[in-house]
Amino acid sequence: MNIQAVFFDMGGTIDTYGYTRELRLERTSGIRERLLTAGIDLGLSNEDLYSVISTGLARYHARCLKTLEELPPQRVWADYILPEYPVDRHALDAIAEDLMCFIETQYYERAMRPEIPMVLEAIQQMGLKIGLISNVNSRGQVPNNLAEYNLIHYFDPIVLSSEYGLRKPDPSIFHYAARLAKVPTSHCIYVGDRIARDVLGARRAGFRLAIQIKHNFKHGELDDGATPDAIIEGMDELLDILRAELKSTSPNLQPSGVSPCPIRALLFDAGDMLYFRAERGRYFREFLEGLGLKPEEDYDDERNSLRQRAYCGEVEQEDYQREILNLYGITQPESIVQGLKAMRKDEDNVQFFDGVRETLITLKEKGYLLGIVTDTANPVHTKLGWFERGGFGHVWDAITSSLNVGVRKPDPMIYRTALEQLGVPVEQAVFLGHKKSELEGAKAVGMKTIAFNYDEDALADYYVEIFADILNVPLLSFEVETR
Repeated sequence: MNIQAVFFDMGGTIDTYGYTRELRLERTSGIRERLLTAGIDLGLSNEDLYSVISTGLARYHARCLKTLEELPPQRVWADYILPEYPVDRHALDAIAEDLMCFIETQYYERAMRPEIPMVLEAIQQMGLKIGLISNVNSRGQVPNNLAEYNLIHYFDPIVLSSEYGLRKPDPSIFHYAARLAKVPTSHCIYVGDRIARDVLGARRAGFRLAIQIKHNFKHGELDDGATPDAIIEGMDELLDILRAELKSTSPNLQPSGVSPCPIRALLFDAGDMLYFRAERGRYFREFLEGLGLKPEEDYDDERNSLRQRAYCGEVEQEDYQREILNLYGITQPESIVQGLKAMRKDEDNVQFFDGVRETLITLKEKGYLLGIVTDTANPVHTKLGWFERGGFGHVWDAITSSLNVGVRKPDPMIYRTALEQLGVPVEQAVFLGHKKSELEGAKAVGMKTIAFNYDEDALADYYVEIFADILNVPLLSFEVETR
């Protein structure tokens, strides 16, 4: 079965919404009451308060469209809605979530699409997982409305940009949802009303289908960037699409004369396997030299200790980089900013090995599940940005990072986490890496191994000197699945 999960957008998809200026003016009194209860009196009429809120939200929304970053409600209220008002920041922070939830529930007239309960029940009866991915600034609006509609029990996971920190169409939020559901991204379907957020994001994440449902709301934004696999007027039309997909999927083929356990999944290390840094550390060295410091200063033990903590998610990447700067005695704010900028440039200065894009796409077309198993302090969205730049961001069925799992290779947990999401037993998976330790870790778990750009002491079942020669390894000499 290729389809394992159906994910939905919330606003415009599970429910429809709209508003009038009169509605929002009337309900602004609820915001005023909450502010006053917290001891915040802005001295504004409802009309003026509504104007301040609308202007601030528009300013924040413009930022979101540019960065795709979701800030906490505390930041939105303090930095975008009320930056010009001398309010008690602690008092405002304490009610910011409630204020934003009020706006997202009461500044709109919302109504569940009437066919939704029947559709969700039918999908559940098909044996498919059901999840939700929503752009929302509060943490309460989506669960509150789902509970109001008596639907919340259908959805697991529920992924909110307010909790994840990034918004659709960033593909990493789709990957995060698939990882929580423990399904490959290529076995997921996404349904949403917006092309520029929902369809584009699902496409970038490699979801099997991206379906648009019509929503009669004029948002005044460009809505393009991708083509949906289907456009539906009502959610009941989704059921026929799912039935057709389930009927058309074929079981994995096992050609005659091959092992009874053919390879179905390939897990790749990322750094020095898919990409390399020819000028590793260049910008940071130049930064240090500009301050009269010696880049070769020996802090190996301290840096390795910090790297271990960052790679396992014990400290944020920027905090890790600040600690590196502290090792060199860099404490001036301006120098810290420049140092962080130099380290970010070094991180982003990646080049791809010849043939990576073409080989990965060929493997994908042959029906293999493709995953990443990486030790890194970089969040998934950063690496996906590099892969998109290389033209292969959409091929990954699972991205398993030490940052998210909390352990590094060769710990068996990181390999098993990737295999669990892919739904593949160890004997049907191959790990492709370059380091002795990571290859040994994969071997210890039970996977076959392929080495590329490998260390002299690396031991593997197969070795390739050219990335494209992965296609010629005997293990992968037949197509796994027809589509």
